[in-house]
Amino acid sequence: QVQLVESGGGLVQAGGSLRLSCAASGRSFSSYAMGWFRQAPGKEREFVAAISRNGGSTDYTDSVKGRFTISRDNLKNTVYLQMNSLEPEDTAVYYCAADSRPWRSRLYSTDHVYAYWGQGTQVTVSS
Repeated sequence: QVQLVESGGGLVQAGGSLRLSCAASGRSFSSYAMGWFRQAPGKEREFVAAISRNGGSTDYTDSVKGRFTISRDNLKNTVYLQMNSLEPEDTAVYYCAADSRPWRSRLYSTDHVYAYWGQGTQVTVSS
């Protein structure tokens, strides 16, 4: 079991930056690939980024490439999402998630692969 708690959301002007954190509790955080997803009002939840167990591999949705960076610190049981050059279209509730199976090498962008979810943190980007 993995419990996840996000923080770091808030209100920022377009062009600004935010850093989201996701603290994990439970056993074997370093065994799980991690992902960030987001859900805007009236829209389906969408994949943002994923990172492998040791941080050596990452994946991003096209709309955030070059602006967002996912990272993790396995000693602190925390995964981060650094968001730069924010746009109003980035406004959403952001969720971190842990892969349903430990020790997998492949990164997934589909949410049904992830079994553990945080409560979400609101990010609002004003124009």
